[in-house]
Amino acid sequence: MRARRHVEEHGLERLGWLRAAVLGANDGIVSTTSLVLGVVGAHASHGNILLTGVAGLVAGAMSMATGEYVSVSSQADTEAAALDQERAELADDYGSEERELTGIYIRRGLDPDLAKQVAHELMQRDALGAHARDELGINEVTAARPLQAAAASAVSFAAGAALPLAVIALVPEHVLALAIALSALVSLAILGGLAAWTGGARLLPGIVRVTFWSALAMVATYSVGSLFGTAD
Repeated sequence: MRARRHVEEHGLERLGWLRAAVLGANDGIVSTTSLVLGVVGAHASHGNILLTGVAGLVAGAMSMATGEYVSVSSQADTEAAALDQERAELADDYGSEERELTGIYIRRGLDPDLAKQVAHELMQRDALGAHARDELGINEVTAARPLQAAAASAVSFAAGAALPLAVIALVPEHVLALAIALSALVSLAILGGLAAWTGGARLLPGIVRVTFWSALAMVATYSVGSLFGTAD
Protein backbone atom coordinates (compact mmCIF):
# COMPACT_ATOMS: atom_id res chain seq x y z
CA MET A 1 0.00 0.00 0.00
CA ARG A 2 1.38 3.39 -0.96
CA ALA A 3 2.12 5.67 1.97
CA ARG A 4 0.14 8.88 2.07
CA ARG A 5 2.16 12.04 2.07
CA HIS A 6 1.73 14.09 5.23
CA VAL A 7 1.20 17.76 4.42
CA GLU A 8 0.68 20.47 7.01
CA GLU A 9 -0.55 23.97 6.32
CA HIS A 10 -0.17 26.82 8.76
CA GLY A 11 -1.37 30.41 8.71
CA LEU A 12 2.19 31.74 8.91
CA GLU A 13 2.79 31.11 5.20
CA ARG A 14 0.01 33.58 4.39
CA LEU A 15 0.90 36.32 6.85
CA GLY A 16 2.89 38.50 4.43
CA TRP A 17 0.24 39.10 1.81
CA LEU A 18 -2.61 38.67 4.29
CA ARG A 19 -1.41 41.52 6.48
CA ALA A 20 -1.16 43.95 3.58
CA ALA A 21 -4.45 42.84 2.00
CA VAL A 22 -6.47 42.95 5.22
CA LEU A 23 -4.99 46.27 6.27
CA GLY A 24 -5.69 47.75 2.85
CA ALA A 25 -9.28 46.54 2.58
CA ASN A 26 -10.07 47.49 6.16
CA ASP A 27 -8.61 50.96 5.73
CA GLY A 28 -10.37 51.37 2.39
CA ILE A 29 -13.76 50.70 3.94
CA VAL A 30 -13.21 52.64 7.18
CA SER A 31 -11.51 55.74 5.83
CA THR A 32 -13.70 56.15 2.74
CA THR A 33 -16.90 55.45 4.66
CA SER A 34 -15.90 57.87 7.41
CA LEU A 35 -14.97 60.50 4.84
CA VAL A 36 -18.25 60.33 2.93
CA LEU A 37 -20.28 60.17 6.14
CA GLY A 38 -18.69 63.44 7.21
CA VAL A 39 -19.78 65.00 3.92
CA VAL A 40 -23.25 63.45 4.23
CA GLY A 41 -23.50 64.92 7.73
CA ALA A 42 -22.64 68.33 6.30
CA HIS A 43 -25.65 68.03 3.92
CA ALA A 44 -23.57 68.07 0.72
CA SER A 45 -25.19 67.26 -2.59
CA HIS A 46 -25.30 63.69 -3.87
CA GLY A 47 -22.80 64.49 -6.61
CA ASN A 48 -20.34 66.06 -4.18
CA ILE A 49 -20.62 63.07 -1.87
CA LEU A 50 -19.78 60.69 -4.70
CA LEU A 51 -16.91 62.90 -5.89
CA THR A 52 -15.50 63.00 -2.35
CA GLY A 53 -15.64 59.21 -2.19
CA VAL A 54 -13.85 58.78 -5.51
CA ALA A 55 -11.15 61.24 -4.46
CA GLY A 56 -10.76 59.38 -1.18
CA LEU A 57 -10.39 56.07 -3.02
CA VAL A 58 -7.65 57.34 -5.34
CA ALA A 59 -5.75 59.25 -2.67
CA GLY A 60 -6.03 56.44 -0.15
CA ALA A 61 -4.91 53.71 -2.55
CA MET A 62 -1.85 55.74 -3.58
CA SER A 63 -1.06 56.57 0.03
CA MET A 64 -1.33 52.93 1.12
CA ALA A 65 0.86 51.76 -1.76
CA THR A 66 3.49 54.41 -1.10
CA GLY A 67 3.59 53.80 2.64
CA GLU A 68 3.76 50.03 2.26
CA TYR A 69 6.45 50.27 -0.42
CA VAL A 70 8.64 52.57 1.67
CA SER A 71 8.16 50.47 4.81
CA VAL A 72 8.85 47.12 3.19
CA SER A 73 11.73 48.57 1.14
CA SER A 74 13.38 49.63 4.39
CA GLN A 75 12.97 46.08 5.67
CA ALA A 76 14.41 44.71 2.42
CA ASP A 77 17.41 47.07 2.68
CA THR A 78 18.04 45.92 6.23
CA GLU A 79 17.87 42.28 5.19
CA ALA A 80 20.21 42.89 2.26
CA ALA A 81 22.74 44.64 4.51
CA ALA A 82 22.60 41.77 7.00
CA LEU A 83 23.16 39.24 4.21
CA ASP A 84 26.11 41.25 2.85
CA GLN A 85 27.66 41.29 6.31
CA GLU A 86 27.11 37.56 6.71
CA ARG A 87 28.61 36.90 3.26
CA ALA A 88 31.73 38.87 4.23
CA GLU A 89 32.03 37.00 7.54
CA LEU A 90 31.81 33.66 5.73
CA ALA A 91 34.57 34.73 3.38
CA ASP A 92 36.80 35.98 6.21
CA ASP A 93 36.37 33.17 8.75
CA TYR A 94 34.35 30.20 7.54
CA GLY A 95 35.30 28.06 10.53
CA SER A 96 34.01 30.55 13.09
CA GLU A 97 30.74 30.84 11.20
CA GLU A 98 30.34 27.07 11.22
CA ARG A 99 30.97 27.00 14.98
CA GLU A 100 28.45 29.80 15.40
CA LEU A 101 25.82 27.80 13.52
CA THR A 102 26.68 24.74 15.59
CA GLY A 103 26.09 26.76 18.76
CA ILE A 104 22.68 27.85 17.48
CA TYR A 105 21.63 24.23 16.96
CA ILE A 106 22.96 23.20 20.37
CA ARG A 107 20.88 25.95 22.02
CA ARG A 108 17.87 24.61 20.15
CA GLY A 109 18.35 21.21 21.77
CA LEU A 110 20.55 19.14 19.45
CA ASP A 111 23.36 16.98 20.77
CA PRO A 112 26.72 18.77 20.22
CA ASP A 113 28.03 16.13 17.83
CA LEU A 114 24.79 16.09 15.84
CA ALA A 115 24.66 19.90 15.84
CA LYS A 116 28.19 20.02 14.43
CA GLN A 117 27.31 17.51 11.73
CA VAL A 118 24.09 19.36 10.77
CA ALA A 119 25.88 22.71 10.62
CA HIS A 120 28.65 21.22 8.47
CA GLU A 121 26.25 19.55 6.04
CA LEU A 122 24.02 22.60 5.68
CA MET A 123 26.96 24.94 5.12
CA GLN A 124 28.44 22.60 2.55
CA ARG A 125 25.20 22.85 0.62
CA ASP A 126 24.38 26.56 1.13
CA ALA A 127 26.35 28.38 3.81
CA LEU A 128 24.74 31.78 3.32
CA GLY A 129 21.25 30.28 3.14
CA ALA A 130 21.79 28.34 6.37
CA HIS A 131 22.93 31.45 8.24
CA ALA A 132 20.21 33.60 6.71
CA ARG A 133 17.54 31.17 7.87
CA ASP A 134 18.84 30.04 11.27
CA GLU A 135 20.90 33.03 12.44
CA LEU A 136 19.14 36.00 10.84
CA GLY A 137 15.60 34.58 10.54
CA ILE A 138 15.33 35.41 6.80
CA ASN A 139 13.63 32.89 4.51
CA GLU A 140 11.39 32.75 1.45
CA VAL A 141 8.21 33.08 3.50
CA THR A 142 9.22 36.11 5.57
CA ALA A 143 11.46 37.92 3.06
CA ALA A 144 10.42 41.49 2.30
CA ARG A 145 8.80 42.08 -1.12
CA PRO A 146 8.12 45.82 -1.52
CA LEU A 147 6.32 45.77 -4.89
CA GLN A 148 4.09 42.86 -3.90
CA ALA A 149 3.17 44.53 -0.62
CA ALA A 150 2.50 47.89 -2.30
CA ALA A 151 0.32 46.36 -5.00
CA ALA A 152 -1.64 44.29 -2.48
CA SER A 153 -2.27 47.34 -0.32
CA ALA A 154 -3.39 49.54 -3.22
CA VAL A 155 -5.70 46.95 -4.77
CA SER A 156 -7.23 45.90 -1.46
CA PHE A 157 -7.76 49.52 -0.39
CA ALA A 158 -9.51 50.30 -3.67
CA ALA A 159 -11.68 47.19 -3.31
CA GLY A 160 -12.69 48.23 0.19
CA ALA A 161 -13.30 51.85 -0.80
CA ALA A 162 -15.50 50.75 -3.70
CA LEU A 163 -18.14 49.52 -1.24
CA PRO A 164 -19.34 52.93 0.04
CA LEU A 165 -19.12 54.31 -3.49
CA ALA A 166 -21.48 51.59 -4.73
CA VAL A 167 -23.89 52.36 -1.90
CA ILE A 168 -23.79 56.08 -2.72
CA ALA A 169 -24.55 55.37 -6.36
CA LEU A 170 -27.44 52.99 -5.67
CA VAL A 171 -29.19 54.13 -2.47
CA PRO A 172 -31.65 57.06 -2.21
CA GLU A 173 -30.27 60.13 -0.51
CA HIS A 174 -32.71 60.16 2.44
CA VAL A 175 -31.34 56.83 3.77
CA LEU A 176 -27.79 57.28 2.55
CA ALA A 177 -26.03 57.71 5.90
CA LEU A 178 -27.66 54.65 7.44
CA ALA A 179 -27.07 52.49 4.37
CA ILE A 180 -23.40 53.47 4.11
CA ALA A 181 -22.73 52.83 7.79
CA LEU A 182 -24.56 49.50 7.97
CA SER A 183 -23.05 48.10 4.78
CA ALA A 184 -19.59 49.12 5.96
CA LEU A 185 -19.98 47.55 9.40
CA VAL A 186 -21.34 44.30 7.98
CA SER A 187 -18.48 44.14 5.47
CA LEU A 188 -15.92 44.91 8.16
CA ALA A 189 -17.35 42.18 10.39
CA ILE A 190 -17.06 39.68 7.53
CA LEU A 191 -13.54 40.87 6.74
CA GLY A 192 -12.46 40.64 10.38
CA GLY A 193 -13.89 37.15 10.70
CA LEU A 194 -12.30 36.02 7.44
CA ALA A 195 -8.90 37.36 8.47
CA ALA A 196 -9.13 35.62 11.85
CA TRP A 197 -10.23 32.34 10.25
CA THR A 198 -7.50 32.46 7.60
CA GLY A 199 -4.84 33.11 10.22
CA GLY A 200 -6.19 30.44 12.56
CA ALA A 201 -7.25 32.92 15.26
CA ARG A 202 -10.55 33.22 17.14
CA LEU A 203 -13.39 34.75 15.12
CA LEU A 204 -15.27 36.83 17.69
CA PRO A 205 -12.38 39.00 18.97
CA GLY A 206 -11.38 39.84 15.40
CA ILE A 207 -14.93 40.82 14.46
CA VAL A 208 -15.57 42.88 17.60
CA ARG A 209 -12.24 44.68 17.38
CA VAL A 210 -12.66 45.89 13.82
CA THR A 211 -16.35 46.82 14.04
CA PHE A 212 -16.07 48.72 17.33
CA TRP A 213 -13.24 51.04 16.29
CA SER A 214 -14.67 51.49 12.81
CA ALA A 215 -18.07 52.48 14.20
CA LEU A 216 -16.34 54.97 16.48
CA ALA A 217 -14.54 56.54 13.51
CA MET A 218 -17.77 56.82 11.52
CA VAL A 219 -19.66 58.44 14.38
CA ALA A 220 -16.86 60.93 14.91
CA THR A 221 -16.66 62.07 11.28
CA TYR A 222 -20.44 62.21 10.84
CA SER A 223 -20.67 64.33 13.98
CA VAL A 224 -18.03 66.73 12.70
CA GLY A 225 -19.80 67.01 9.36
CA SER A 226 -23.15 67.63 11.04
CA LEU A 227 -21.65 70.30 13.27
CA PHE A 228 -20.09 72.28 10.45
CA GLY A 229 -22.99 71.67 8.11
CA THR A 230 -25.39 73.08 10.66
CA ALA A 231 -23.10 76.05 11.26
CA ASP A 232 -23.29 76.91 7.57
